[in-house]
Amino acid sequence: MSGIYENEMKLEFLSKSNNEAFARLAVAAFAAQLDPTIEELADIKTAISEAVTNCIIHGYENTKGIVKIVSKIFANTLEVEISDTGKGIENIELARKPLYTSKSNIERSGMGFTIMESFMDEVHIESVVGLGTKITMKKMIKRADPPEEEKMLDIAELGGR
Repeated sequence: MSGIYENEMKLEFLSKSNNEAFARLAVAAFAAQLDPTIEELADIKTAISEAVTNCIIHGYENTKGIVKIVSKIFANTLEVEISDTGKGIENIELARKPLYTSKSNIERSGMGFTIMESFMDEVHIESVVGLGTKITMKKMIKRADPPEEEKMLDIAELGGR
């Protein structure tokens, strides 16, 4: 584990669709230490679901493989890498376009990358045809501001009268 990270979690599982919920919940549980809002947690879970589903449906198609997740926390940011060693993406820019799908025969919406980009602060995609794909996403968790009464300093506490 690198010194810049406060915490790190690694997870590997078979590319089975029923493992998608497990992955989503595991990353959400890890992210909970940043004390996210319910909305921030929902955003993270949705993005993880989309990335894992892409690995299973597009990366491995109908074959078995391993999906890997590495989650890291630094400052108030969650970074999640989700990768497969599947078939890879031929054209990343095309795949990122809303409504584009390479699986129109199985009623895919083509919104996976669009959803990830909408719910996370950063999304980076690396892919090599025949070797697999890695999606790195970051989400900054907003820290709640302290109540106004905590912000104001009592001059008496500072020793001034």
